[in-house]
Parts: sequence; C-alpha cells; structure tokens
Amino acid sequence: MLETPDDRPSICFVGLQNLPVLAPEYARPGIGGAERQQTLLARALAKQGFEVSMIVHDYGQADGQVWDGVTTYKAYGPTDGLPLIRFIHPRWTSVWSAMKRADADIYYVSTAGMLIGEVAMFAKAHGRKAVYRVANNSDCDPVARRIRYARDRMLYRYGMRNADLILAQTDTQESLLRTNLGRESRVVPSLADVVDTNVERAARDIDVLWVTNIRPHKHAELLLDLARRMPHLTFHMVGGPVNGHEAHFADVERAANALPNVEFHGFVPYHETAPYYQRARLFVSTSEMEGFPNTFLQAWARGTPVVSYFDPDRLIARNGMGETVTTPEQMQAAITRLLGDEAAWQAASSRCLAHIATRTDANYMLKPYIDAFQGLRAAQRFG
Repeated sequence: MLETPDDRPSICFVGLQNLPVLAPEYARPGIGGAERQQTLLARALAKQGFEVSMIVHDYGQADGQVWDGVTTYKAYGPTDGLPLIRFIHPRWTSVWSAMKRADADIYYVSTAGMLIGEVAMFAKAHGRKAVYRVANNSDCDPVARRIRYARDRMLYRYGMRNADLILAQTDTQESLLRTNLGRESRVVPSLADVVDTNVERAARDIDVLWVTNIRPHKHAELLLDLARRMPHLTFHMVGGPVNGHEAHFADVERAANALPNVEFHGFVPYHETAPYYQRARLFVSTSEMEGFPNTFLQAWARGTPVVSYFDPDRLIARNGMGETVTTPEQMQAAITRLLGDEAAWQAASSRCLAHIATRTDANYMLKPYIDAFQGLRAAQRFG
C-alpha cells in the first residue's frame, strides 16, 4: 500500500453519471472518460484507506449503498423534474442535499458545465474545498462554447474562478488554463486499469478498432471512408448514442451496416469492452477534440498501438506507441505500414506496454493526487 498521511481528508466525487461505471448492473450508453477516471481514482483512494463517497444519479439504488469501498449518495433521476423549474428543483437542491449527507472535506468534479459552479458555491458556503479536473481541452475555452445554456456557462465560469484547485491532464491543458483563464493548475496522470493478459498479434482478428460515444465531433464518417478504401481489412465500431445526437447515431449505424468489412456493435458496457482491445491489432481515433482519451490507455494496456489525429502532449509520437497523422491519406498509410510490418508493430506494442506499466503503479498514479488533496486539507485546517 502507498504510504499515506494519517490525517487523510475525506473526498466526495460529484459525478452524476459515475454509477454505471462503478456498478456494472447500472451500465448504460453515454458514459465518457471523465466518469471512468473519477471511478478509477475513487476506487484507488478507497483501497488506500481514504473515506471516499460519490454523488450520483438516482437509478433506483439505495441511498448510501457501497461499491468497492465507495459510498454513494443519490441526487435526482436523469429525467426528474419539470422544464424550467427543474434546474433549481430537483437538480440543484438534490445535489446540495446529497453533498451535505456526504459531509466530505473535499468535493471533486469533472467536465465543463454548471456542476462545478454548484460545487464551488457549496464548498464556499460550508467551509469545504472544491477541486475541478479538466476533462477536455475545450474546458479551457474562456467562452465555454460547448456548454449549451448561458446560465450554465455563467456557473461554469464562476466555478473555474472559485475552485480551490484545478487539475489538468496534460501540459497543454495547463498552458491553456493559464493563458485563457488566468488559472494555475497541477498536471496529474490519467489512471489506467491493471491488465493481466496480453494477446499475441497472430491471435488478434480485428485489424482496426474504433471505440467512442457517437457524436458529430468524433467523425465516424472518416473511419467509414477508411473502411471503403481498405476493403481487405476488418473494422469494428463500438459506441452508443448520446442524448441529443440520436439521429447522428442512426445515420452512422446505417452507413456502417452497409459496408461488408465493418462490424457495428453499438453500445457495449465499459466493463465488457476489454475483449475488443485484446482482439485489435490497431486502435484508431478520428476525433477532432479530446483531453486525454481513456480509450488510448485501454488500448495501450493491451499492447495495441494507436493511430490518431489527436496526440495528447505528443505521447504517441514521443514514445512510439503508434502514429499521429493529420490527413485521411496519412492515416491510411500509417495503418498499412503498421499492419504490414510485423517487427514495427511488435516494437510499438512493446512500447505501449512499457508506458502503461508506469500508469498502473500506485506511487505514480496516486501520489500527485494525494499530495494535492493533503495540501488542500492543510489549507482548510490552518488557512
């Protein structure tokens, strides 16, 4: 066990969609990397003896139910409340009520939106500390263009100004926060699952794997175009619909099913995706905007190289864990090169496994978080 201070702060993760990751029986579409990262961190801290809780949606579970040492407090159901007034009740009121029941020293939230504003206000009103972890590079946009409603953008900006600590995933995000928002931050590592098995290249039967929630900025059409131009390869697509983008999901599904070399799986619970990464020779990302994709970590943990337009802090390029590209033609060439050269693939696969070993080491993973939380605890007690 990692050596931790005796005076450990209690930590509450305010992640309304976290339960489908924490508890497989509640799995559903639309869950992203922020929920996975919060859950990995919550479980890891609980194993180290921290008092850990979580504020989640009401899916019918008992209030105070515990999974993997994490106590959950339920707020509102995803569809509860009447239009216009539900913003206040039951949404705001139930979140604050659950936070009071959690009674934590530190409240931790991710993803851009009104929630960080609510959490920061609660922390300020009750003498607690609020931590915000950046989930996507777009979170560092001072205009917050991807947040739909003006009131939510106002709350987000309030939260970013008043959060006691901001955590970034990459050096790029740290720089964007300083330049765009005038906020200092700490860079902390994204966590990865521990994987015990690795499948040899010859036993893998998926040439190209693509996994993401299906929405326009993920650019599924680029993958489908690759499949049309590379009919000799097998492409597998895993991803569910996202609220507000159901028509786009249906269009992607229809186009994928029309191609003989594409297998469209649709939504697959996070807990059941491991076999796809183990079967894949390459993982491909066509997204235009990310933070630090959890899918990259899942691929690298299985020794699967990544070919992507997006490269967080140039990790892929610097460590040789696949290839970074800027055009569809470059992506096609990179796929051809890695699949056609077994020695190059094996070398990249080995580098993936070596890199991920650092992210599954408790000292590497948790010490930056524990140091940050302990610093907040000291400020709370003596500030």
